[in-house]
Amino acid sequence: MGQVVIGMGSSHSPQLSTPSELWLNHGEGDKQNPALLDNAGIHRTFEELLEIAPSNIAQQLTREKMEERHQANQKGIAKLAEAYVNANLDALVIIGDDQEEMFRNDHRPAIAVYWGESITNGAVHITPDMSEAKKASAWGWRQPNGEKTFPVASDIGLHLIEHLREQDFDIAHIKQVPDWHNQMGHAFAFVYRRIMQEKIVPTIPVMVNTYYPPNQPTLNRCYQLGTEIRAAVESWPGNLRVGVIASGGLSHFVIDEEMDQQVMTALREGDKDALISLPRERLDSGTSEIRNWIAMAGASQGLSHQWSDYVPSYRTMAGTGCAMGFGIWSQ
Repeated sequence: MGQVVIGMGSSHSPQLSTPSELWLNHGEGDKQNPALLDNAGIHRTFEELLEIAPSNIAQQLTREKMEERHQANQKGIAKLAEAYVNANLDALVIIGDDQEEMFRNDHRPAIAVYWGESITNGAVHITPDMSEAKKASAWGWRQPNGEKTFPVASDIGLHLIEHLREQDFDIAHIKQVPDWHNQMGHAFAFVYRRIMQEKIVPTIPVMVNTYYPPNQPTLNRCYQLGTEIRAAVESWPGNLRVGVIASGGLSHFVIDEEMDQQVMTALREGDKDALISLPRERLDSGTSEIRNWIAMAGASQGLSHQWSDYVPSYRTMAGTGCAMGFGIWSQ
């Protein structure tokens, strides 16, 4: 009988793998970002956000404050990596979102499970037009010494697909990456590069469409997905130790500390009702990745909260950036 022994959550922003002195460089890209939403979920231009930014925003952008938060982020990643190693897993379920890496508008499932025999992570590819920040952060997702192929727990993936089908999930499956992409998505690559590092176990990638209307799963459906992932693992006939990790940021590209704190409190307390009743209108754009955390919470129910941290990592005077979250739940 299988068991879920550890649940984890981590942001995967490129900002996590970028020195703090380049955070403002990341912020330059926010000025033209069409996916900026204010804390009520309303689309805003960068200039409009400047007018309504928090009064203390300048204090968030000092060199010292950004370096302090950079160090907190690195400690968070290191703590997750240590917990992952100590859990001594046989397999790891990675719940992440796809951002036009596996899927595009010709086919975009709400939920999909990858169950190919293996999956490849591509090499770092630096182009002349890339910003200094993107060049500096590329190592956090891609392989610095050429592409690398990793094992997938395809038998468990198939078992999960069949279990979800029997639980009335209209589940999509994918057994090979499309030729035009030929590498894992960044939500999954980050887990390999920054969390798993050199201790690789077979994974089961689960892709949730958090970003793209009109078929994003409801928050309750995300939680149900997590509970059924756990049930599928527990019904596996072998004696497996399985971990579940949510890969995704908290609020971004505009930081919403109030809602982030609601999310982190609900996660720490195992409060399902609070998680599935979060305001839907505030869960679009990058903030939509909170759905991955909600699915992880469903899979981790019954596990005890061990540690978590929240690091709002601002990068412009408009209040843009990425709020980083880290957490560990275990037996």
